[in-house]
Amino acid sequence: MRVLHVIPSVAERSGGPAIAIVPMCRALKEEGIEVLLVSTNAGVDHDESLYEYKGIPAKFFPAQLGGSFKYSRPLSSWLSSNIERFDLAHIHAVFNHSSIAAAHVCRKARVPYVVRPLGTLEPWSMTQKSLRKRVFWQVSGKGMLRRAAAVHYTTDAEKLSTERLLGLNHGKVIALGIETTASASHAKLEQHFPELASEPYMLVLSRLHPKKGLDVLIDAFLALVQVEKFAHWRLVIAGDGPEAYVRKLKAMAGSSAQRDRIVFTGWLDGEEKDAVLGGASLLVLPSHQENFGLAAVEALACGVPVLVSEYVNLAPDIAHSRGVLKLTGRRLEAQIKLLLLELDQFVMELIFRESAHVSRLHLFRPR
Repeated sequence: MRVLHVIPSVAERSGGPAIAIVPMCRALKEEGIEVLLVSTNAGVDHDESLYEYKGIPAKFFPAQLGGSFKYSRPLSSWLSSNIERFDLAHIHAVFNHSSIAAAHVCRKARVPYVVRPLGTLEPWSMTQKSLRKRVFWQVSGKGMLRRAAAVHYTTDAEKLSTERLLGLNHGKVIALGIETTASASHAKLEQHFPELASEPYMLVLSRLHPKKGLDVLIDAFLALVQVEKFAHWRLVIAGDGPEAYVRKLKAMAGSSAQRDRIVFTGWLDGEEKDAVLGGASLLVLPSHQENFGLAAVEALACGVPVLVSEYVNLAPDIAHSRGVLKLTGRRLEAQIKLLLLELDQFVMELIFRESAHVSRLHLFRPR
């Protein structure tokens, strides 16, 4: 069986979808399925002459127009000429040229295709740039989704909210997987981030975007470290995003007398990412909307407890896991302050040191 994966970009800085597609393709290869990954070169150094990406057969085409739309005529031409070589296409994203082009050639050649909308069709997402999305949905999106063999959702919450909003009824829920690595040693944390090695810290590991709720988190943390019990804590924000928004976050942090307690590392990957994740006392994901929450899964796999907002679609599943706190209610800032103020630091550090596996974590609850 030959499966074609089409995604607008595999640049990891664009977020979880680009990261998740690699283990997805590798898992298919391990099952004996022939896979080809097709994308634009947006955010990566690859070009059409390269045929592999992280061990996955791949082809890259120039993104010619539109920062988010990523129009690529060479990509659509290649799809038109080659789609009949495949038994199935898996299309990742909706509001992008590669998705429209792939769905079009699949229908024309009668090749079945699956669409993974990446949370972009959920109610919150559809209110962002809503006029543009409504027009797009009527012109292209509706036909693309309704004629798909299936719609691939990654959580039950995404499936329920999207199908209610748009009248779709042929979705399947398949969660994303991760590739686990050995937990980074404390020596690696000391090597890469010596200033973090001796104090507890909560970690944000994410693309920096307004929907992530980081402004609320920074305000809550700055209030937290004014309490003596938590004065030695740090907030580590690992990721990057639009320059203006990152400047805004840094200005928020810099305006406080506790500004030295907040560390912006920039984008991390490889050994640096493993070190800062493995050394965290808590991973925080206070998003206003989160389709999946890949960083939370990565943290749990490393034995790091997580704190998520109720708007992270994994929250219902995470709430049943040991070692997990879940925010509830709409006043995100108040909930963060309440839960963090009531955490027992000694218990947290003891659990982190003694837990080598998610299933061995003790349950954290506010007292």
